[in-house]
Amino acid sequence: MINIPSTLKISLRALRVNKMRSALTMLGIIIGVGAVIAMLAVGTGASERISQQIASIGSNLIIILPGSTTSGGVRMGFGAQPTLTKEDADAILKECPAVQDVAPILNGVAQIVYSNQNWSTGVFGTTPSILNIRDWQLAAGRPFTEQDVRSATKVCLLGQTVVENLFGSIDPLGQVVRIKKVPFSVVGILERKGQSPQGQDQDDTIYIPVTTAQKKIFGTTFPGMVRTIMVKAKNTEDLDAAEKQITELLRQRHRIGPKKENDFTVRNLTQIMQVAEQSTKVMTLLLGAIASVSLLVGGIGIMNIMLVSVTERTREIGIRMAVGAKTWDIRLQFIIEALTLSLIGGIAGIVAGISGSKIISAVAGWSTIVSILSIFLAFGFSGLVGIFFGFYPAYKASLLNPIDALRYE
Repeated sequence: MINIPSTLKISLRALRVNKMRSALTMLGIIIGVGAVIAMLAVGTGASERISQQIASIGSNLIIILPGSTTSGGVRMGFGAQPTLTKEDADAILKECPAVQDVAPILNGVAQIVYSNQNWSTGVFGTTPSILNIRDWQLAAGRPFTEQDVRSATKVCLLGQTVVENLFGSIDPLGQVVRIKKVPFSVVGILERKGQSPQGQDQDDTIYIPVTTAQKKIFGTTFPGMVRTIMVKAKNTEDLDAAEKQITELLRQRHRIGPKKENDFTVRNLTQIMQVAEQSTKVMTLLLGAIASVSLLVGGIGIMNIMLVSVTERTREIGIRMAVGAKTWDIRLQFIIEALTLSLIGGIAGIVAGISGSKIISAVAGWSTIVSILSIFLAFGFSGLVGIFFGFYPAYKASLLNPIDALRYE
């Protein structure tokens, strides 16, 4: 029967005899495990950040943009000619069964003034449904209403960035700001959203009724014109059906013939963002795979050192065999030595990886998340590396002839 405690004691004593060599051998594993944990932390952090940004823009979203047009034989780009109206948005909500909510948008950039403070920001004329579509809550106050839209009331909702730059510590509710010299009463404050997936500050915004934007701020080329229409499908499964229904309805409303191109573009924002999220996950796996190569290099280092150890201890192996040690005793001794090197290196590598990810986060400003799964994965892989690369030296040692081993000088 194999005496594991005795074999473990012999293995540890052999490692202590060559402290420097053991430490240098473990260094490859430490670097490998640390690199795997740090790289997976960077990738996971990036993936989590994109997931949060995707969630911040809303779910099951479709955006409708004005399409390209041709004038005098010259083909314009997308959005060159306004072709969408608020009435189009109302028709989509009424006639498309897969659609849950719709918000027309007429936006632009304007200078906002309060007292002696001013700030240039994006002003979005829209309807109350935008809050549902964007999954955006209010931090304070109330939303504007459909009655505000019908009456073109001069009320607004402010993003957190606008509040900070115009009001500082003053409560903005009930205050009056001027947008292009037109006074607006602040009725609500939007909750903080953070950056969009494109890196834009979503809190640097003001929402006003779309009719107010059309009549008093931006004006329109033709009655009811809007720049974009945001649509929320009932669920993810209905996105394709919603796209198809919207396209058919708008072609009919815009009187577009069977062989003519659309004067609008329908884009599925949710699918675009999901592709970005999937790309980040692939990047995370790629980073982990690249970092794991250093673990393999560390394993090769262990095998080389163990082979040298077998050569140096040939006489010791012969003595052990002569006094009754079995083949598996010898194999187990060297496997335990290799496994011990890997596991101690793995523990040190975990500490190095966690510390490294925090340093990366602090210095580079990247979001990093160290997951328990990545720690177990790296640590388990380091153990497998120890067993795998320790087996050949152990096998070679167990095949030594005791008589030849005793004669070895």
